[in-house]
Amino acid sequence: MNIEQFLNMSFDGKVALITGASSGIGADAARHLAKLGAKVSIVGRNEKRLNQVAEQIKSAGSPAPLVIVADVTKDAQRIVDETIKHFGKLDVLLNNAGVVIQDNVAEINLSEFDRIFDTNVRSVITLTKLCIPHLEKAKGNIVNVSSIAGLKAIPNVLTYCMSKAALDQFTKCSALDLASKGIRVNAINPAVIRTPIFQTVGVPVEAVEQMFEEYKTKYPVGRVGEVADTSAAIAFLADNKTASFLTGILFPVDGGSMVAGV
Repeated sequence: MNIEQFLNMSFDGKVALITGASSGIGADAARHLAKLGAKVSIVGRNEKRLNQVAEQIKSAGSPAPLVIVADVTKDAQRIVDETIKHFGKLDVLLNNAGVVIQDNVAEINLSEFDRIFDTNVRSVITLTKLCIPHLEKAKGNIVNVSSIAGLKAIPNVLTYCMSKAALDQFTKCSALDLASKGIRVNAINPAVIRTPIFQTVGVPVEAVEQMFEEYKTKYPVGRVGEVADTSAAIAFLADNKTASFLTGILFPVDGGSMVAGV
């Protein structure tokens, strides 16, 4: 028996909009929520990878997702409009799209700073604002994908850390703002998760694998995170039965790394 069966978790009849769904955390969350019965709208810039995720969802016997090839920094209105036009409602907004760069205060590039904040913060605010009327009707909720980088200082990823700290504060403040509308807002804060994100900032595959091996010995649970871990946390927070009393929380999915000071 898995955790969803134990908790009697179901998303039958629910509609979830998932950004950054072409790979990693977003792709697995889309597959997972669809498996639990949700109809999903998957958003990303890479059409080929989005279609691959869509095929995986259909092959598992779930309803065909709505594929939206879009940039969250430019196409927020279209993303929401197409989702509502196709499904007629919205129950869950999963703000997962994000980018990371390596930088520090001595070498910060303000153009890159703006790019990171546009994606990791501004787009989340814009999508959230546009989705409020629809989520209010459904008494839905929002899950933001943050990072332990928002909770602690990490060297040489200055702008990324700042963006995730801003996202965490947005999560808490918007939870207060939207509670009266019946909308819950929470975030997950993953530690190192086995996804392609490290390659996107130019880290060689061999170095990534070496890092995973090193962190196995540092994390109390004895391994790095997998996308199945983040998907389980997302589903828990997005379910109005299991998490009906939870809003404004930052949920570390970190293998104990925060308490261990890793």
